[in-house]
Amino acid sequence: MAKVKKKLTPAQKRAKKMAKAERQKKYMWVFMNGKQVRIKRPPTIDGIEVDEFIQENADPMWLHQNGMWEDVID
Repeated sequence: MAKVKKKLTPAQKRAKKMAKAERQKKYMWVFMNGKQVRIKRPPTIDGIEVDEFIQENADPMWLHQNGMWEDVID
């Protein structure tokens, strides 16, 4: 005889949906060696990757002090 599947309560559905949204923010799916794997998302600032944000917004003096000489010249 088949097992009867229990339905989730509205609170459980809400919790499941919120947990899924949180996982999607933290991780992303990519293909490695022909397999789909989950990896952590790279850190971002206002939706832009950290390196790109620094290149766009840092002044030349800060770049020089932090050893980013290749980014100093525009």
